[in-house]
Amino acid sequence: MKIIIAGAGEVGFHLAKLLSYESQDIILIDTDKESLGYADTHLDIKVLKGDATSVSILKEANVANSDLVIGVTSSETTNITLCLLAKQLGCKRTIARISNTEFIDKKEEIRFADLGIDELISPEELAAEEIQLLLDQSAFNDSYEFENGALIMVGTSLQRTAPFVGKSVKDAASIFPELHFVPIAIQRFGTQYTLIPRGDTIFKEGDQAYFVTSKEGVDELYKLIGKTREEIKDVMILGGSKIGFKATRDLCCNKFKVKLIEINRNKAFDLADELPNALIINGDGRNVELLEEENIEEMDAFIAVTGNSETNIMSCLVAKSKNIKKTIALVENMDYFQLSHSIGIDTLINKKLLAANNIFRHIRKGEVVALTRLNNLNAEILEFIVKPSSAVTGKKIKNIDFPRSAIIGGVIRDNVGIIALGDFEIRAGDRVVVCSLPRSISKVEKLFL
Repeated sequence: MKIIIAGAGEVGFHLAKLLSYESQDIILIDTDKESLGYADTHLDIKVLKGDATSVSILKEANVANSDLVIGVTSSETTNITLCLLAKQLGCKRTIARISNTEFIDKKEEIRFADLGIDELISPEELAAEEIQLLLDQSAFNDSYEFENGALIMVGTSLQRTAPFVGKSVKDAASIFPELHFVPIAIQRFGTQYTLIPRGDTIFKEGDQAYFVTSKEGVDELYKLIGKTREEIKDVMILGGSKIGFKATRDLCCNKFKVKLIEINRNKAFDLADELPNALIINGDGRNVELLEEENIEEMDAFIAVTGNSETNIMSCLVAKSKNIKKTIALVENMDYFQLSHSIGIDTLINKKLLAANNIFRHIRKGEVVALTRLNNLNAEILEFIVKPSSAVTGKKIKNIDFPRSAIIGGVIRDNVGIIALGDFEIRAGDRVVVCSLPRSISKVEKLFL
């Protein structure tokens, strides 16, 4: 695919990096010479200095023959204008990063596709949604919903007390005869090695294990991993950033009791006006005395989303020392993901990764409607819509020539999530959730073309 990315900032660079691994034909456009220079020396892509909304620059990038144009500059106006121009000049698909989430809420009404924008994404909105989902599934440190929760992907670190540690996947499944979940990926403790589990794979203490489950299977999983579902109601959020604002707004709408700490006095007053259902505190969240004054030990969850990764991590560690049930930190550095479990923070979230996941499904072949990359794991989870012409149509799962380094996690049929085993027959119109290591993705894609 020929892909043009406008914006060599954090999201644009990370996206270009991921796509360059896929051997895509990438052109990165930006006005900043330094950012482009770094990308040019570190990635196998072409770079072009200039204004992405300049028609001459777009023509120089050969936009008429491009498959996808992605606007991820820091300017919402630039991204929208770029997509409108690119579509007029002949580009097949366009994606614009926005900060005003009202556009997403009203996209059916405004009909952005008619204007030339095929997809709108807001990394801040995605992060706020991720926080909500993580609080709903309190015992898990990673989660993702397919089709409004018809199937749910959850990840958890296996403790020694988990009933199935030391048992094989086959043995673990026999604990619950009515199987409502399937393990899809495991990362061994202390390694960067990701494996797709089979029947004889042994669960070990410290494994970061990922499962796909139906709504009914979530309670089974809690029992199986030896954890209890903690009710989370009282939440403290550090940082009145866009993510902090959106997360507070959404949690208040869902009847959570939220305290939000913001260091900037004027901003704190503005937030108090905009968020009447939350308690806004003007203060420095790095101050342990302030946290204690605000009864941090009585909170069920602590979420740090300031613009500083180190502040977020350190404040979460303070919260963890007060026996808070759930801690979530926003980080910019992808390398921190490898440290999250060893340093004791429940979950790290990253805007770049969330935005890249959302955009990535437009690059995949076949009818990919959802995609997520597992945090710190070398694996992808994709949701395909089965076509009448697909190679898997009308076949039982056990008869499909599926690569060993990929696995079907479940099937959504008529909006109902099904944990599909070997005798399940796939039909046209089914939505199939697949977990795959990178080396098998192209083979998996061919099965769903």
